[in-house]
Amino acid sequence: MLTILGFAMIATFLVLIMMKKMSPIAALVLIPALFCVFVGKGANLGDYVLDGVTDLAPTAAMLMFAIVYFGVMIDVGLFDPIVRGILKFCKADPMRIVVGTALLAAIVSLDGDGSTTFMITVSAMYPLYKRLKMSLVVMTGVAAMANGVMNTLPWGGPTARAATALKLDASDIFVPMIPALLVGLLFVFVLSYVLGVRERRRLGVLTLDEVLDEEKETETVLVGAGGSGRGKVSMRKGATGGAGSGTDAENSENTDDAGDSADDDGFQGLDPNRPTLRPKLYWFNALLTVTLLTAMIMEWLPIPVLFLLGAALALSVNFPHIPDQKARLAAHADNVLNVSGMVFAAAVFTGVLQGTGMVDNMAKWMVDVIPGSMGPHMALVTGILSLPLTYFMSNDGFYFGVLPVLAEAGAAHGVSPLEMARASLVGQPLHMSSPLVPAVYVLVGMAKVEFGDHTKFVVKWAALTCLVILGAGMLFGII
Repeated sequence: MLTILGFAMIATFLVLIMMKKMSPIAALVLIPALFCVFVGKGANLGDYVLDGVTDLAPTAAMLMFAIVYFGVMIDVGLFDPIVRGILKFCKADPMRIVVGTALLAAIVSLDGDGSTTFMITVSAMYPLYKRLKMSLVVMTGVAAMANGVMNTLPWGGPTARAATALKLDASDIFVPMIPALLVGLLFVFVLSYVLGVRERRRLGVLTLDEVLDEEKETETVLVGAGGSGRGKVSMRKGATGGAGSGTDAENSENTDDAGDSADDDGFQGLDPNRPTLRPKLYWFNALLTVTLLTAMIMEWLPIPVLFLLGAALALSVNFPHIPDQKARLAAHADNVLNVSGMVFAAAVFTGVLQGTGMVDNMAKWMVDVIPGSMGPHMALVTGILSLPLTYFMSNDGFYFGVLPVLAEAGAAHGVSPLEMARASLVGQPLHMSSPLVPAVYVLVGMAKVEFGDHTKFVVKWAALTCLVILGAGMLFGII
């Protein structure tokens, strides 16, 4: 009964948010509360919710201060050179913009944090999608899939969990998987090209002059950066200065110290004249960010503590006056509130799933229904099961609760734990769009996309990416 109710609860949640009958926050809270009563454990709902909140509180704290930290870094211009390089490649071509989205998301994903990736990617690409009237779900879908593939890095989380659960070395799991993961990343780029061509056909091939003629204003709102609570995006002709504000020298004076001048022929993803720029502090901010990421990888301190310290230091150095600090906090308050609200709402969902025993019964049922004849192919079975299981439950639940059971079944048929661990990583491109992943709310929130719309678009493509990685792993003899 718990198994049926568990699947019914998840299905009800997905249907309601995809049909836009409920907001994600309301659905994450009310649906599990209702099913908790159906299970007959309504009296324990408070304990389940508090347990879920306790488990997710460090994640919520990390996201809150990570949003502030990277929001400040975007404000002060740390990522402007990377953004300008991507935008120089993109021009005003929808196809290049979609491919550039995947490329930027993959590069930024090297830090191992999905929230960081989505904040930087959306901040850079959102103005282009809006200006050219491109589909925003294409942006969120491509970014989520690229990040999902890169999420398998040893410091990203899943690989470390698999290694811990099966008592293996993370490098022994990850290094042989690199060829299959590269194939998966290549598939994401190819898919981005196809989706970009589709957008190009829908919108037509545009030139910068045509876009400028269509829309005379030179600035548009960009969530997460800028001077007065919102950032601004400038789009101009370089040599003539036609749509720009001021001379070329004036437009680039604040960015020269950051190591790269603005590209005169394309869009400016972030306003080069925004008052929050701190070019003289560029190398301090770069060193601070590298130190922060190094500390994350080396696990010198818990990640929430690192971001709390980093955000406080970044604010104090870049904005020494208290009114300026308050302005920066206010500028990013919307994102902080939306994401932290989603995380604590998700705590109700996960708390009920875990507390009532639904998730354990669902996992046991899925393992039990595997035919005995599939024993020698348990790595393949694990790879396939990783798609729905990592989507419907947390990585902790899958890697610490389900994977050891699957690995034990595989060992009985001669399948090595290493193969099982590698196969368990296959579902990560789909997992990154799970409603139980806090970072996905950063993505859809900053992109102003309905979570249901994102889900309807991305699930089929992300699942296909997972299967490509699984097929490549089997072809290369890794799985």
